[in-house]
Amino acid sequence: MQQQINDTICALATAPGGALGVIRISGNRAIEITEKMFIPRAGKPLPERKSHTVVFGDIKGEGGELLDEVLVTVMRAPHSYTGEETVEISCHASSYITQEILLHLISLGARQAEPGEFTMRAFLNGKMDLSRAEAVADVIASGSRASHRLAMNQLKGGFSAELAQLRDKLLHLTSLMELELDFSEEDVNFADRSELMTLCKEIENVISRLANSFSVGNAIKSGIPVAIVGETNTGKSTLLNALLNEERAIVSNISGTTRDIVEGTMTLGGVTFRFIDTAGVRRTNDVVEQMGIERTLEQLSKCSIALWVIDPMMDSDKLEQAAKRLLPLCSGKKLALLVNKCDVVDAITLTRAMEWGTAMVQKYGKDILWDNKHIWAISAKLGTNIDQLQDFIVEATALPDFATDDVVVTNVRHYEALKLALTDIQRVQQSMSYGQPGDLVSEDLRACIRHLSEIVGEVTSGDVLKSIFENFCIGK
Repeated sequence: MQQQINDTICALATAPGGALGVIRISGNRAIEITEKMFIPRAGKPLPERKSHTVVFGDIKGEGGELLDEVLVTVMRAPHSYTGEETVEISCHASSYITQEILLHLISLGARQAEPGEFTMRAFLNGKMDLSRAEAVADVIASGSRASHRLAMNQLKGGFSAELAQLRDKLLHLTSLMELELDFSEEDVNFADRSELMTLCKEIENVISRLANSFSVGNAIKSGIPVAIVGETNTGKSTLLNALLNEERAIVSNISGTTRDIVEGTMTLGGVTFRFIDTAGVRRTNDVVEQMGIERTLEQLSKCSIALWVIDPMMDSDKLEQAAKRLLPLCSGKKLALLVNKCDVVDAITLTRAMEWGTAMVQKYGKDILWDNKHIWAISAKLGTNIDQLQDFIVEATALPDFATDDVVVTNVRHYEALKLALTDIQRVQQSMSYGQPGDLVSEDLRACIRHLSEIVGEVTSGDVLKSIFENFCIGK
């Protein structure tokens, strides 16, 4: 590991397809290696340049031929992203040019960076803690205003600051407990146990708040799931296409066309939603279709919002069979009842279908979050009332109004560590209430500190680091 960390690494740091490309080189020999293939148009050679200066000149390939006119930025340790000597070459984004530059850098002694290796070096060199390093990937992957906002707050250190305050309180608590142990024979108490219990409760409340924020944070980061459900051939796939404004799902008048889950994402009101087109629910002897129906029921149990689509011209008995299976799974969820195909039926038929759908919700939809305002006659084919449906989806999300500096947990690893820390601090309170010896209480306190420290990387195994950074893109 140490030998790899001491290597000089290089990679393309920008996505292909743009006008410009940036190649990043980091390590002890970054400036030395770059100088061998770069000729400044004027001024001092590269090794004599000050940190954070930009130099215009020519870059040569492995065979010595002129490849491009480039700008080279020099950043000297420790004042760089990685904390190491760093050079960035800004060139034209021709795949030939960038590939030739990388090949020449490698021939001169650099090596291709592994995924996330630049950010891992930033962590190892103390430029950021592990939670902020993970936020780098979240910022890159953010696809909505809400997810970007949460990732930027974590990148700025909001989560780390909250954890630091927790650890300071826990360390203070631990020091008092262990100091009592040192003077146990003198029967000295350095803190009143009731005060310690109060402090423990405060710590538990903070950890619990952070852990509970994960459900919202993860939904914002991954996209809030919205399931489109109903009987076969009611227009669910057409509705998905209308919501996404693209032909994502296959549309056919043949019943049972959708046999598996089809997903698409879009941003509404600054929040990403995952729309899930599901297999139509009906009685069938088709094994494959039945598997699709089972997946429909599974997805429905996981979603936050359900869009129940009915065809006003379909047999009510068949629709009721679907309602009996679908609606009980919508308990506690926001539901919209959509009577589709309003462009081909008369007003009386639409009214009758709406009344029937309302009766089904009242009959089978115990605890569904629904009222008579959440029912629309739509035409998924023509886009009729789709804008009203989108407004409902945004309103139904009802996300808390987070302030800029609010801490919201979005990372599964952080959530798991917080749950363990929460168990530890609750065990501390139980031990103290039962009058357990201070050494046992102190052991649980240190376990709580250890689990919080794992989040920011103060206690982290190599395997954990590998699993985190291998999911980064190369060049970051």
